[in-house]
Amino acid sequence: MTLLDYPEHIACTVFTGGCNFRCPFCHNAGLVLSPSDNQNMISEVIHYLQKRKGLLDGVCITGGEPLLQADIFDFIQDVKSLGYKVKLDTNGAFPDKLEKILSLGIVDYVAMDIKSSIKNYHIASGVNISTDDVMKSIQLIRNSGIDYEFRTTTVKGIHTEEDFELIGSELLKEQDKYFIQRFVDSGNTIKQGFCGFEAEELHKFLGIIQKYAPLAKFRGI
Repeated sequence: MTLLDYPEHIACTVFTGGCNFRCPFCHNAGLVLSPSDNQNMISEVIHYLQKRKGLLDGVCITGGEPLLQADIFDFIQDVKSLGYKVKLDTNGAFPDKLEKILSLGIVDYVAMDIKSSIKNYHIASGVNISTDDVMKSIQLIRNSGIDYEFRTTTVKGIHTEEDFELIGSELLKEQDKYFIQRFVDSGNTIKQGFCGFEAEELHKFLGIIQKYAPLAKFRGI
C-alpha cells in the first residue's frame, strides 16, 4: 500500500519484469536484468485487489517497463473492471501501445520518465533508442485528456545543466506537470557508484525548467 506512487490516492503498486532500457542508475536491477526470476502472479494480484475493494482507490503499474508485457491490455482492463483507478508508469519507448491504451480510456493517470535531453538520452537510458518514439509518447500523453506527469531522476555524472535547458526547451510545454527527483542509491542499481545532486544544484535545475514549465516541482527532496 502506498500514499506516494499515485497522487491523492491510496494505492498499491504492481511491478512488471523486464525493460528495454538499461539506465545505469536504475534501482530495480533485478526486474530489469532477470525478468524470468519474477513469477507471473496475475491471478494472485487480482485476488488481492478483489479482497481490498473499498480500502484502496487505485493501482500503480510500473516496472521494468509495463508495455513490454503481452497481456498488459487485458490486465489493465481486469483491474478497471474491479472499480480501481489505474496509474501507468512508462519510459515512452512504445508509442503505438501507449496510444492504444490511451484510446481505450483504461488508464486514469500516466507518468512518463524523461530520462534526459534528446542528445544525451542514450547516456541516461543506457541504450540507443528511437528518441522520435519518446517525443511521440510525450505528445500522445499531453494530448490525451488524461491526467499525467513527466519526471526526471537527477544523477551526478549523468545529467548536466545543459540537459535541463534542453529538456525544458525541446520537450516540455507550459502546461506540463513535471517533477525533478533526486537519485537515491538503493544498493540494487544496474551499475554502482552513482550519487544524487546537492540541494543547491537541484534548485538551479528547477529554475531552468520553470522557464519553460512553470508548474515544475521537486518530488522527494
